[in-house]
Amino acid sequence: MNVRRRSAAALAAIAVLGAAAPAVAADPSPSPSAPSAPAPVGLYGTADPTYDGVWRQSLALLAQDTVGVEPPARAVDWLTGQQCADGAFAAFRADPARPCDAKTMVDTNSTAAAVQALAALGGHDAATGKAVAWLKSVQNKDGGWGYSPGGPSDTNSTSVVIGALAAAGEKPEQVTRGGKTPYDALLSFALPCDGDGEGAFAFQPDEKGGLSANADATAAGVLGALGKGLAAGPGKAADADCAGSGEPTRQQAAAHGAAYLARAVAKTGHLTSTLPGAADQPDYGNTADAVVALAAQGGAERAAKPLRWLEENAVAWAKRSGPAAYAQLVLAAHATGTDPRDFGGTDLVTRLQATGPGTPTASLTITATTASDEDKDEKKEKDENGGLGVWWFVGACLVAGIGIGFLISGRNRKRQP
Repeated sequence: MNVRRRSAAALAAIAVLGAAAPAVAADPSPSPSAPSAPAPVGLYGTADPTYDGVWRQSLALLAQDTVGVEPPARAVDWLTGQQCADGAFAAFRADPARPCDAKTMVDTNSTAAAVQALAALGGHDAATGKAVAWLKSVQNKDGGWGYSPGGPSDTNSTSVVIGALAAAGEKPEQVTRGGKTPYDALLSFALPCDGDGEGAFAFQPDEKGGLSANADATAAGVLGALGKGLAAGPGKAADADCAGSGEPTRQQAAAHGAAYLARAVAKTGHLTSTLPGAADQPDYGNTADAVVALAAQGGAERAAKPLRWLEENAVAWAKRSGPAAYAQLVLAAHATGTDPRDFGGTDLVTRLQATGPGTPTASLTITATTASDEDKDEKKEKDENGGLGVWWFVGACLVAGIGIGFLISGRNRKRQP
């Protein structure tokens, strides 16, 4: 949520919170870096955590773990303190001391991300065990998961839960409901090789059961089909062609998805945003996810072009977007064996730590091109995007009274390359 690209799962949560529309809509263009209240102690970032607190905290902790950095104890405590008694996590709980109830909007994405982070850090078996038990309890009959418990399964949610199961030592293929495994659900979202969007994954079927290629869902689906999580490392060199007929194996589906992503970034090195008002603009977060997927499926070399593009262009985006964006770039570096402390001349690890507790920003040595050059890059990005931010988009959606069905299907449309 960068809030997963500032964030897809967050938008689904926002849609459920339609009753809160007047409060969000009061300011149609709030800055994601300007909180309305002090950030909770222990949380990474200063932006409003309502829709992405647990997600961005999990990514920040997970990214630091990949480079051997031990996060501050209060940052870990903040995350564990967000867990409900039944094991689930919501996107954010303003008062963790208050028990969760039927009104607490727990979700699979926040829960699965927290499991991956806490499992990586170690020493949190009780918390991860309860979270995994909750995830199993809300598995759908098709074997997959939706964002909200009981919601229709989608590629992104099913994949992030697969990553959580694997991180917790479970075998996803043995986690079944109605005789169906998570991989059964995932493969049902894979497009055939002969037709539009060949080899891609759809987010969800449309109302008529049709599948439309979706770049972000494809990046998630590749990792899910491989049984890997958000912090996947580089895989062995492997073919990534889309050929053959019939239902693919999960390894074949991963290769087909990687082939789709490789074609999507072949010309420019990046994926393109499909957010309203952002025509022909780069999608930095989805490109970072594509790098992880490409490297995990076929080795670092396959992700070389989009990785190079991120090194040259993504630092200003991360500066504007906050800890989840820095974490995504660290994870992209990890997936390709690249040094995140010298990512196009920038120390991403130091930058990420500077957004969190326990490390005063003023004491850090920031390495980048120059401050003035970075400011120019940031201004250029703002100008190119017409000042459009995710919270403007959220506000506009809520003002228009858009419900969860439209927003979720909109997530499918906006993530196509």
